[in-house]
Amino acid sequence: MGRTGLFDLERHFAFYGAYHSNPVNVLLHTFLVWPLIFTLDVLLHFTPPLYNFPSGLNYHGFELNVGLVLTLMYAIVCVKLDKKAGSLAALLLFLTRVGASVLANGLAFGYEPYPGFNKSMKEKIEADIK
Repeated sequence: MGRTGLFDLERHFAFYGAYHSNPVNVLLHTFLVWPLIFTLDVLLHFTPPLYNFPSGLNYHGFELNVGLVLTLMYAIVCVKLDKKAGSLAALLLFLTRVGASVLANGLAFGYEPYPGFNKSMKEKIEADIK
């Protein structure tokens, strides 16, 4: 409808329909895309911040890192492709990002492969710094 390139919704639907017409394939995509996005968000949570906010937002999970930038870009593309469905997808992307951050924060600070591991690592790091 006048849109070209990245925002040509009809071209994207035609491509999707051509390669994903198998019902099993559609079902797998429906249930596996969001867990993959969630897993990627957890992994990207550990990337270093691109900018440190002075107000302390970084400590509350609002870190401007690669994961947040990719989430914003993907959300914008979804909304540009279709206002209604894209807005829902953008909301789900941000909820996935928040959930992944909560999980990643829990993994980063509470996990020990064996008792005393974190203490031992801190001592070794301090010894190497001196």
